[in-house]
Amino acid sequence: MRVVRYGVGIMAVAAGLAAGAGAAQAAVPVVQIDQGRVGVALSHQETAAIADGPLPAVISMFVPLSRMGAGLQPDTTIYKDDKGGVHASLRQVMSEAADHPDGSVTLFVNVPSKGGRVLDVYQNWG
Repeated sequence: MRVVRYGVGIMAVAAGLAAGAGAAQAAVPVVQIDQGRVGVALSHQETAAIADGPLPAVISMFVPLSRMGAGLQPDTTIYKDDKGGVHASLRQVMSEAADHPDGSVTLFVNVPSKGGRVLDVYQNWG
């Protein structure tokens, strides 16, 4: 239950920081009950603002990298091993998306029993 509270808190902070970062739109909530997760879809401006700020490091203080998953774009430059393990920090995944003109991320907090992952981040760009 503690992990769920942290996850919900992380999403609330992400949405608040994104909205306060001068972005034209607020983060869009995404609910996928069938997959046991909730999240936010960030715009390009929100992704860039959060990637450049302290939030990725703060999240990593509560959610270790071993409990995060990443959905990478096919043309990513981030290293992925033979078993599909991503070897990058949350900031690196978000920054790579922000470096693309139309790049953004979607962050999800998972039900704790879902494969051991608490947080998933998906890159999006053209």
